[in-house]
Amino acid sequence: MPIPAPNLYPPFNIIRLSHVDFGVTDLAASKAFYVDTLGLQITDEDANTVYLRAMEERGHHCMVLHKSPEAHVKALSFKVYDEAELDKAHAWFAAQGHAVAWVTRPYQGRTLATTDCFGMPVEFYFQMKRLEPIHQKYALYKGVKPLRIDHFNCFSPDVDKAVGFYNQIGFRVTEYTEDEDSKRLWAAWTHRKGGVHDLAFTNGTGPRLHHTAFWVPTPLNIIDLCDLMATTGYVANIERGPGRHGISNAFFLYILDPDGHRIEIYCSDYQTVDPDLEAIKWDLKDPQRQTLWGAPAPRSWFEHGSVFEGLEPVASTLGASPIIAP
Repeated sequence: MPIPAPNLYPPFNIIRLSHVDFGVTDLAASKAFYVDTLGLQITDEDANTVYLRAMEERGHHCMVLHKSPEAHVKALSFKVYDEAELDKAHAWFAAQGHAVAWVTRPYQGRTLATTDCFGMPVEFYFQMKRLEPIHQKYALYKGVKPLRIDHFNCFSPDVDKAVGFYNQIGFRVTEYTEDEDSKRLWAAWTHRKGGVHDLAFTNGTGPRLHHTAFWVPTPLNIIDLCDLMATTGYVANIERGPGRHGISNAFFLYILDPDGHRIEIYCSDYQTVDPDLEAIKWDLKDPQRQTLWGAPAPRSWFEHGSVFEGLEPVASTLGASPIIAP
């Protein structure tokens, strides 16, 4: 199935992804992982919640950790262009038959909670509390020196359906993998902010969150993180990499937090600002699509993901599979 033409005039204007809210079973362990090891900065915390931001970010948080009996993802959040866009988003989702609600979130203005075509919880806001810049406070740079949240990747039981839905609200495809036998999409990378992706979709049981990615300054920061994790009790949490993707051309490392939420550490992809930029097609059987160089992805990378709170994932009907490491 061909990818849709870019929708340059969507019903409301999403600027970029914003933040993720994780349910974690041991708040102290998660805090130690994200703050002491990765280097995210605490912007507020109490006995049940920790708010975090990366070094270049001015918004109050890019990640929320909340204590929970079970690990899950509460929602994926996106920032819109201005306050009026929230009302447009509310009207559009309601007209499509999706549940819509205005919800209160700490440090945010009016926030719209709704769901996508698979019931995945998504939220939209315009205003978030601004913090002073810290990107030149180099004494604070720790761990992998995370600069900003970069993207989400989600398991989808029907990637064609996911791409079609998000195309309606302005997400443009930059690269995609097509199964040549069925002519269906196996994966797709879509963006709003002008990078390779804000939101990607991978074929599999879903919806589930495959990973959340953070942009770091250089590949050497990733190597330093490997050394740090290997000597501070986290060597088993290194799942895949380091290596370089064919898709996106990015240098990568995949790690798991104490609850198994997958984090990608990421740098060196390219800009996609031009609205008429042609998408790049990859064959599912091309081994360099997922790994330009480096070891092939392990089976866990294709099967393990984080569930969304209160949402039961369903199996994909596309059985095609890329190369998997033994």
